[in-house]
Amino acid sequence: MLRITADLDSDPIVLKVEGKLKGPWVTELEHCWQSARATCPGHRLRIELNDITFVEDRGKILLTEMLHSGVELIAAGPMMKSILEDIAAR
Repeated sequence: MLRITADLDSDPIVLKVEGKLKGPWVTELEHCWQSARATCPGHRLRIELNDITFVEDRGKILLTEMLHSGVELIAAGPMMKSILEDIAAR
């Protein structure tokens, strides 16, 4: 399960993501990301991944796409920090 909470009134726009980034939830996060970009063009976007407990390979690919498009990815835990370091190194 995945929970995505959007704050479209802030700058940067913030999507807080909680749970497991796998299966259909990868597609859901991509949809929310694209929707936020379309709704608020020109705004910066931050994805908070502090409460993610698992990321499958497709999720890592999506996070890589987000990072390369200029999205700020935030993580607090050691697992997510390690994943983001790997993504940034690509």
